[in-house]
Amino acid sequence: MRKAVFLCVWLYATIVAMTTLPARAQAQEKSSGSIVCWKDKSGKTIGCGDKVPFEYQDNASRELNKRGMTVKQTDAALTPEQRQAQVAEAQRKKLLEQKLEEERRRDRALLDSFTNEKEIDLKRSRDIQQIEINIAAQQTNLKNITDRQTEIKTRVDSITRAQKPVPPQLQEDIERLAREKTKTQTQILDKRKEIVERNLEYEAMKTRFIQLKGAGQAPPAGGPDSGGEALRK
Repeated sequence: MRKAVFLCVWLYATIVAMTTLPARAQAQEKSSGSIVCWKDKSGKTIGCGDKVPFEYQDNASRELNKRGMTVKQTDAALTPEQRQAQVAEAQRKKLLEQKLEEERRRDRALLDSFTNEKEIDLKRSRDIQQIEINIAAQQTNLKNITDRQTEIKTRVDSITRAQKPVPPQLQEDIERLAREKTKTQTQILDKRKEIVERNLEYEAMKTRFIQLKGAGQAPPAGGPDSGGEALRK
């Protein structure tokens, strides 16, 4: 009988302990809870409490434990201007990286294409020679146009002296040849400018080649994206 009573009392005490322990733990957790301090737009701390007020939720804040040590820090939400500046900075860095990658690609192509400076000079001479051949052909075409204009002018002068009307076909030829002459002269000027630009391009190429060789950079293995073959042509 006594054993049965003791067992009942023991079971009751165990049940009571199991139901009250979580409540005590929760109470202790609340009593030892953290404190949150929030700041104004200038970054100055203006208040502390168990949670950040609604009107300050976009501001910077920091969470403290009961010993006053910071356990979590939250930055202020970005303003539209700050977000725009952040996007612009990311875009700037992306463009810069693309530019650097393009420069690295050109360097690889340069080292894949030439083994010394003389090869660069020979390539320049071949390119310039092709442009000069084109200019010579345009100059021959320009002389033919000028000769044809002189011929037509002589005929027109003869017709005018005879006090006869100039045929429409001759007038059309005069206008057509004037257009062709202007076009040919422009093409010759463009080709001469191209020679200047090509010389500057190859001079910069040779300077960069010397820099890369001086830095001890070994020519990388040619690859499909190196572009070395294009430079050799």
